[in-house]
Amino acid sequence: MKNNDWKDRLNIVYSTNPDFRYETGEAEEAETLSKAKQALRIQLDKRNRGGKQVTLISGFVGADADLQTLSKLLKTKCGVGGSAKDGEIIVQGDFRQKVLEILQKDGYLKARVI
Repeated sequence: MKNNDWKDRLNIVYSTNPDFRYETGEAEEAETLSKAKQALRIQLDKRNRGGKQVTLISGFVGADADLQTLSKLLKTKCGVGGSAKDGEIIVQGDFRQKVLEILQKDGYLKARVI
């Protein structure tokens, strides 16, 4: 398949600009920072959760696949469920100290509890 396929370009028929590049609208994923440079914040969150407590890990900078990998590690070590999206990891329950210890053992040196 050609790189400049006309079927992929919606509403653009012709351009007289020789330097024209069609933007597909797909955002490029951010490059994942090294573990030592990640400044993760660990906090307890109770808002809009029906009275339940969750441990919220925020501040992750990087690819979504790396976020999912870290989320799986934390949920497995804590033995609970949770989710990961938009640079945040949610672990069900109050596991602030345990998550901090796991992150520090894994090499996330700038992780801190708020």
